[in-house]
Parts: sequence; C-alpha cells; structure tokens
Amino acid sequence: MTSPHPTIGGLLRSLRTRKGWTLKEMSEQSGIPLSTLSKVEHDRLTLTYDKLLQLSQRLNLRMSELFAEEDEVAEAPVTARRSIGRIEDAIRVNTPNYEYYYLCPELRRKRMIPVLTRVRAKSIEEFGNLVHHSGEEYIHVLEGRAEVHTEFYDPVILEVGQAVYIDSNMGHAYIAAEGCDEVLLLGVCSSADEQLMESLMTLHGDEAAAASPAALRLKKPAATPTAAAPAAPRKKTGKR
Repeated sequence: MTSPHPTIGGLLRSLRTRKGWTLKEMSEQSGIPLSTLSKVEHDRLTLTYDKLLQLSQRLNLRMSELFAEEDEVAEAPVTARRSIGRIEDAIRVNTPNYEYYYLCPELRRKRMIPVLTRVRAKSIEEFGNLVHHSGEEYIHVLEGRAEVHTEFYDPVILEVGQAVYIDSNMGHAYIAAEGCDEVLLLGVCSSADEQLMESLMTLHGDEAAAASPAALRLKKPAATPTAAAPAAPRKKTGKR
C-alpha cells in the first residue's frame, strides 16, 4: 500500500524536528507567526508561495530542501544466528608455516571470520611474501610471542595478552618471535565481502584448493586439543 503524499505541514514538522527547534524557535527563525505555523503543521492551513519563499530565505535553505523528506533508515533484521566455536567442528587447513582452525563453519556468508592459528614460521624469509585480503582483522596472542610484519610499519613483538588491529588490504605476516618455537593466535577477520571465507581460503593455495570448506571440516585429531590450548592451524606463505 503506497503511503500518502506528504503535506506542507508534515514536511515543516519534519524539518523542525531535524533542527531540534520548538514551534516558538521555528517561528523566530522563519518570521512566521507561531499560531500560523501551528495550524500549518496540523494541516489546518497552508502557506502561499511568498511565505514558502520567505521561509526558505530566512532558514537559508533552497526551496527544494523544504520539500525533501527525511530518509528512513531501515532497521537491520534480527537473524538470531548463533554458533558454538568447537575445535572439533572447525575447518582445519595445514600449510608449511601455519595450522588454521576456522571456527563456526556452519554459518554461511559470514562477515566476521573467527580463526585459531598456530604459527610455526620463524623468519619472514621462511614465511615468504606478505599477504593481502579485503577487510580488517584483529589478532590476539594466546600463547608464545608473535612478531608482526606489515607493509607500512616496522615489525613489532606482541606478548601473551597483547593484540593488533590492522587493515587487511595492507601486506602482513605473523611469525614466531626469536626464542619462541610456536605461537597460538586468535584472529577475527571482518569484511563487507560476504564471500570473505572463500577469499581467505584461496590464500592457502593447494592445501585448500583440493577441497571445499565443507570437505575440509576437521576430523577429530588423534589428540584433541584442550579448550585452553587448542592445537591450531599451520600456514604456507601467507597468513590467512
């Protein structure tokens, strides 16, 4: 059912609301008597072209702006999606430098990808080229010491409990810092790209190309990692 055309009164009331003015303040700003404005807003009176022109000039607005309706902001639907991130249900990807566990794999078209990563690379030479992908990411160190390399910043060492938030379009790599054999990271990648998961999987090359995400679901390892220290993923020449 189509909505009725807006009236002059409704448009003026909307304009006054956007400005945060009372009816009296609107009257003072426009030079139109308060009683006249009240009647107009209640659609009991209309304004002549001369009065509308006066209104636009006094309020420093183009005439077209007086007749512009405020855009309605559509509320995002509540999807009620929920997933428990169990390590045994994760998608596991092994690469020479990393071991990845992509959590909550049953949720499709996610805009936020949680992943546990066990880093084994100990030098940027071993890691290879920095990786790039769309969106942003947050990386939190759970175990060990991580050395973070990025395209535009000097390397930085992160201790347990420390984190980094970066633009993922910038080249980046995570390696085990000197004196540390492995690092366990909790990462969250986010992007407006609804195919983010698929984009991340392409970074793993042949290790992930042989099977779809559904086929890569982790078969429970011989020794299931504990909740406190899950056996995380490995990676090749890119982070994610």
